[in-house]
Amino acid sequence: MSAYAHDVTTADFKEKVFDVSMNTPVVVDFWAEWCAPCKALKPMLEKLAEEYGGNFILAKVNADENPELTGHFGIRSLPTVVAFVNGQVVDGFTGAKPEGEVRDFLARFVAPAEPAESISLFEQAQAAHAAGDMEASKQLLQATLAAEPDNSDAALYLTQVYLDEGELDAAETLLNSVIAAAANSRADALLARIALARRSAGIDLGALQARIDAEPDNHALRLELAEALAGQQNWRGALEHLLLSVKKDRNWNEESARKAMLKLFDLLSADESQQALVREFRTQLARTLN
Repeated sequence: MSAYAHDVTTADFKEKVFDVSMNTPVVVDFWAEWCAPCKALKPMLEKLAEEYGGNFILAKVNADENPELTGHFGIRSLPTVVAFVNGQVVDGFTGAKPEGEVRDFLARFVAPAEPAESISLFEQAQAAHAAGDMEASKQLLQATLAAEPDNSDAALYLTQVYLDEGELDAAETLLNSVIAAAANSRADALLARIALARRSAGIDLGALQARIDAEPDNHALRLELAEALAGQQNWRGALEHLLLSVKKDRNWNEESARKAMLKLFDLLSADESQQALVREFRTQLARTLN
């Protein structure tokens, strides 16, 4: 499985294309099994994604299985390639192109490929994480630490991946082993995330949601649900509930909901994959307060 090319569906398009493109260009290839030109273009794009080593991410969309996406982007012929940068469409083309033309296309918005030998395991792991491929990222980070046991940056990154996968014991053990050498805001945030996840373990989210549905103005319950959602890595859900509390009663319990949002922003500030989400909700909070 490639760290730089992966399948995308309607369900995860926002996360794996819009959100990822805030940090790394994403090239979306709309293809289909019956499309002969697609069978020539897709492997070429996959090869180029590997060669560029994370300078762009290739997202492959099966047009037949995701008609909502093809309709939304007005895809009329296959293959169609669309490039996203900072959440916006910046370029595109239709039909199979010679490799030289595809390289010219990429050169408009992608940094030049680095020599393969200069791309470290750690850099490959970061690219895999940005692309949402947690398993590849985990394996590459483990390989990095096997070769560089004192690489505290890689250890913190792997701790984050363990957390994202719900492997709390592995995350805590690894973080404790490097905390002295990696005493910084990112390590502190990861410690806080582990503690939050442990507090939320075993909480019945469905039961909490049912109580909220029955008492929509019970801000204490909503705050409890937001913390439980955050503990289970559902950051968007947590922030949505907190923002709703702010909208309903910004002054409740000495602005507890607003303060809880700020704590989550701090918690996520060291996680590059969550920066777009933090910016989105900072903006929404500012609009609500002003």
